[in-house]
Amino acid sequence: MTTNKLVRGMGTFFKSCDHLQARWSKCPHDYRIRFRDASGRQIQESGFGTQEKAIRRLTEVYDTKRNRSRSQAKIERIEKYGPMRFREYAAEWRAGQRHLAESSVRHLDSLLDNHLLPALGGRRMNSFDHKVVEDFIRNLESAGIGAAAQSNAFDKLASILLDAHRLGIFEDNPLHGVKAPQYTPSRSVIPDPSQLTALRSSGDDTFRLLIDLMSGCGLRNGEAAAVNISNLVADDVYRITEQVNQTTKRYGPLKHRKPGDYREVPLPPRVRDTINWFAEKHGTNDGYLLRHPRDAARPFQPYLFQNQWQRLRKQHGSPAPAGLTIYSLRHFFASNCLSNGIPITDVAEWMGHKNIDVTFKIYRHLMPGTLGQAAKLLDLGLAA
Repeated sequence: MTTNKLVRGMGTFFKSCDHLQARWSKCPHDYRIRFRDASGRQIQESGFGTQEKAIRRLTEVYDTKRNRSRSQAKIERIEKYGPMRFREYAAEWRAGQRHLAESSVRHLDSLLDNHLLPALGGRRMNSFDHKVVEDFIRNLESAGIGAAAQSNAFDKLASILLDAHRLGIFEDNPLHGVKAPQYTPSRSVIPDPSQLTALRSSGDDTFRLLIDLMSGCGLRNGEAAAVNISNLVADDVYRITEQVNQTTKRYGPLKHRKPGDYREVPLPPRVRDTINWFAEKHGTNDGYLLRHPRDAARPFQPYLFQNQWQRLRKQHGSPAPAGLTIYSLRHFFASNCLSNGIPITDVAEWMGHKNIDVTFKIYRHLMPGTLGQAAKLLDLGLAA
C-alpha cells in the first residue's frame, strides 16, 4: 500500500489495492484518507472516487482543525488579558518595547506615570471602548494639559489598545471613530544672518563650532557634541554616526536609528573650515573634536553648551533675543534649505526626522511656494 503525504499535519491519501501509484487514476478502487483529529487520535475515512475529492476532504478537515486551534487560542488570550488591569497590561507591553532608545523609554515612562496610569490604571482591559477613550481625552483637556502632551499621551494609549485589539481582546477597535487631539507646533523662531554672525563670535571656540554645526548642517546638539574629524567623508559631506545621549551621558546611536546606522548631510565650506580650524588649534582625541573640559576621557556634554547659551541670554544686549533657543539653529538650517528651493523630502532626511509629516508641520510656512507664485508659474506654462 502506497500513501501520499500532503502539507505537514494535513494527513495522507492512499489506495489499499496493489496497483502502483502511477496507475491510481485508472484503478477502480476508492481512495482513502488518514489524518489526526484535534485530540491527536488517528482517523481513517474511505469512499472517495477521485484524488481531488480525497484532497478536498483532507483540506476541509485541516482548515477546520486549524480554525478551531486559532479560536481556542483567541479564547485563551481573552480569558487571560480581558480581566487584566490596564497597569498590568501596560507593564507587559512596555517590556516589549526593546527597540526604544533610553531617552524614548524615559519619555514613555513619564506619559504612563503622569497621564495614563492615574486615569486608566485600574480599568479592566475588556472594558475599553470608544467612549472610555473619548472621556480620557476630555479629562486631559479639562485638566489644562498642553496640546503636545495630550497628543503624546493619546498616541501611547492608542499603541497599547491596538496591541490588545490584535490579540482579540476587543470585538470592535476602541479607537474607531475617536478624534485624536490635534497638536500643531507653533512657528519656529529663526535667527537672521546678522544674529547668527553675532552668535558665532559671542562665546568660546567650542560655542562657535557648535553654532556652525547646528546652523550649517542641521545637527542636533547631541550630534554636534559628538563631532568627529573622521566623519568628513567628502569635501562637501559630513556623516553623522552617533550622538551624546543626554540620559546615559555616553556616545550612542542616532535618534530613530539602530546602532551602526548613520545619515549624511551637506557640509558647507564655512562649516568645513570651522571644523578644520578647531582641529588644528585644539587637536583631537580619537578623532573627536570635543571632550569634557574637566575629564578628557568623557564625551562633551550637551548641557555645557546649554549653560553657555543661558549665560549669553542673560547678558545685556544679547544677540540671542527672546524666543531664540538652541533649537533655533536647526530651524535656521531648515529655513536656509527651503528658501533656496531644496525639496522638503531632502531636508527631512538630513535633519533625521522619523516622518516627513514632522518636517512639514514645523516648516510648511517656510516653503517658498505660494498661491500667487504658483499662478505665475502655471501661466508661464500655459503661454508656452
